[in-house]
Amino acid sequence: MRFSSFTRTIMTTLALAATFTATAGKLDLATPEGVTLAMRKIQCSLKDNVPVIYYWHGGAYSRVPGEPDRRLFNVEGMNIRQCVTVTEPARGTGWRMVSRELLIYLDPKTNEVLKVWENPWTGKTVTVMQTANDPVNQPASFPLRRDGSPSAWPGTVNGDMWWLTATIPLFYDNPLQGKYQKYVGGTYHATEMFNFMGDVTDLVDDRKPSASVRVGWVRVSGWLPWMEMGDRVGTMYFHTAGRKLARFEDMSDVLKRVIASDYPAWREPPPSDDKRPNQTSWTVFRDAMEAREGAAAGKTERKE
Repeated sequence: MRFSSFTRTIMTTLALAATFTATAGKLDLATPEGVTLAMRKIQCSLKDNVPVIYYWHGGAYSRVPGEPDRRLFNVEGMNIRQCVTVTEPARGTGWRMVSRELLIYLDPKTNEVLKVWENPWTGKTVTVMQTANDPVNQPASFPLRRDGSPSAWPGTVNGDMWWLTATIPLFYDNPLQGKYQKYVGGTYHATEMFNFMGDVTDLVDDRKPSASVRVGWVRVSGWLPWMEMGDRVGTMYFHTAGRKLARFEDMSDVLKRVIASDYPAWREPPPSDDKRPNQTSWTVFRDAMEAREGAAAGKTERKE
């Protein structure tokens, strides 16, 4: 599962945030420097190279015209990340986040990790590919934006609580496209929606390096590539909730088992200087298929 920068600014929110003016041990949400540090506390830690984990769980559903929605899978996910301080002379001192994430698909009745899945529409039994994206990094954030305007608190403060919401429409060329896709179509179309919530006192206390956060994630998209649904009409949506964990051991037992057996790298975030391009479930599927095809071609050559 990605956590992108937010662009929405609400003037009424700034008026509320101004209540929390700069005092000893407080971040000032009315200043771009305070906002930059608060957002870093939400995403990771004020301390460099300290691993932080987000965990979430919920369900994945289908929506097909003319039939009731189906709960196809239970899902559990995690994202392990760390932040590092970065500086640009024109934009000030900010931070950059690196992460990797894992989303696993479970039987909705038994909650067992699925290795294969019987597609109810096609009747085919297909191999389940867990979503293991590495990396999922975030561009650096600074007190000043690229256009020189100051960063502003993008959320809402109400009493002793704060929250942020973000809706991220996605529309780009499908990574699985061929050379004629621009003629026949082939765009990836999805929307991701995030909610973050926590305690104001905890957030603005700069003596606490990391904020306690509860999170919600909703995703609306087309069929997953490993489902082999082709251009069949329909949509998937994911509805989940979770929180930032104090330690790796606080994660669910099923995720800890899957990480130990199949994804040991997910116990740690990528290195803070990671420059690799980000991955998605579609690019991971493409890479896996290309590797499988390459292995099959190698076997054929050896036989010949």
